[in-house]
Parts: sequence; structure tokens; C-alpha cells
Amino acid sequence: MSGSLDGQVAVITGAASGIGKALAQALAQAGAQVAIADLNLPGAQAAAGEIQAAGGRALGVAMDVTDEAAVNAGIAQVEQALGPVDILIANAGVQIVHPIQDFPFDAWKKLLAIHLDGAFLTTKAVLPGMYARKRGTVIYMGSAHSHEASPLKSAYVTAKHGLLGLARTLAKEGGAHGVRSHVVCPGFVRTPLVEKQIPEQAASLGISEEEVIQRVMLGNTVDGTFTTLEDVATTVLFLCRFPSNALTGQSILVSHGWHMG
Repeated sequence: MSGSLDGQVAVITGAASGIGKALAQALAQAGAQVAIADLNLPGAQAAAGEIQAAGGRALGVAMDVTDEAAVNAGIAQVEQALGPVDILIANAGVQIVHPIQDFPFDAWKKLLAIHLDGAFLTTKAVLPGMYARKRGTVIYMGSAHSHEASPLKSAYVTAKHGLLGLARTLAKEGGAHGVRSHVVCPGFVRTPLVEKQIPEQAASLGISEEEVIQRVMLGNTVDGTFTTLEDVATTVLFLCRFPSNALTGQSILVSHGWHMG
């Protein structure tokens, strides 16, 4: 199995920071041309600039993944600048926590739109080109919450479960066209998104921030360790490099044993 992604074009949504940015850097180091698609265009351009400074090829693209016209325009911009898309990583996401009975409907709809509509719309936009070339890899950034539930996270858990259905359906439809799909399911990665959750959950659950970390976030792991950006990037690279449809429609857990499926 080749370690290089030379000549391949990858689009990563929500990649101006956090997991998405780490994935963009890892794919660029493996030889891919990377489009960093994010609602935050200055952040996307800055992340692309870091890759360019290291000798890679990258492009920052403005993209609201909940808007079909914006997604289509962003993908068209990538194809014009870098070429046809070979790899899509639908990573854009947010976290909003409330008990179900207090969950604002607008917040519920916002979270599902970013996670699910975003994954659907970006997939729909890249598939015609992938099908025409008979190759492509689509990876959805799920979570251990694609398989587990936690208090206060009804919208997030629902969205991450939904990605499993989308990936499995794409695997069935895309197999004849050489397109593979997967859901990568990390445990807690200490990104700004997770850092923000610690005081929120402490307040909602009536426990200390340290208890949130040790009991809620890491209590079910085998080693009391956060999943790292490197853990996730290594898994994504393996899936991007896999040479056939022998591995498709799968949910890959990267959670230090928090969930074993």
C-alpha cells in the first residue's frame, strides 16, 4: 500500500482549526493538494498558508456547508484551482449542550444542519466527478457518540448516529463507481470545541471541571487518555490510502477503548 497521496485533491470542511486543520496538514504532508473549506475564510486562508509555507499545495475556500449554493460554488472553485476532487472529509461540526426538555429548537436545527446537511450537500457535490473517474474516498467525521449517548447531547448524538446511515448508503451506491465511504469516530480530542464543553458540562451536571474530564470524558477509556489529533490523522490517512472496496461503509472507532464495536 503506497504511503503517498501524490496528485490527489482533498476537500476538508471545518478545517480552519482543530481536527480538520490537523487532517489538512497530514494529507498535505502525504502529498495531497488540500482545499480547506470553512465558514471562517481568513482562518481557512491562514491554515492554507501554513501548508504552503511548509512546501505543500493548499487553498482556503469559504463554505457554509448548510447552504447548497455555497457548497456547490466552493467545490467548483476547488476543481478550477486544484482539479477534480478525489477525497472528501466532511468534518465541519459544532457542539451545543442542553437537557432535551430545555433544548431550543433553533439550536437543534442548527446543529443537525451543520453535521448532516453539510455531509449530504458536500457529498452530493463531489459525487458526479468521482463517479465519472471511477474513484473516490468520502470520510465523515463521526464520534464515539455515533455509537454511544451522553446526557445533554441529544442533537449531537442524533447527528453523529445519522452519519453512519449516510456512509453505509453511500458505500452501497458508490461501490460500483469505485467510491468508498467511512465514518471515523474519535473519542474526546482536546480541541477548542471540547475545551468549551468542560465548563458547560460542569455547570449543567453540577460537578467540577476535573470531574467532567475524569468521569464524563475519560472515565470509560482503557487508559484515561484523550484521543489525539495524531490518532485521528493516522486513521484517516490509512483509509485514504486503502487500495480497494474491501474496506468500505465502515465505522472506525479511535477512542482509547471508550466504545468497542
